[in-house]
Amino acid sequence: MRLSSPTKGVFYISLVLAVLALLTALGVTIPVISGNALWTALAGYALLAAGSVLKGF
Repeated sequence: MRLSSPTKGVFYISLVLAVLALLTALGVTIPVISGNALWTALAGYALLAAGSVLKGF
């Protein structure tokens, strides 16, 4: 299996999801994410992993 670098869009979206999850874990209230910080962080990581494994994603 060959890995490729994710596109800039995928990287930035996963970065935003990770930052939002981190802010929520630090106590900042974000209405949609506050109860789902773990799932938000996992979604960001899964998106980044998919961008590395799938070509052109």
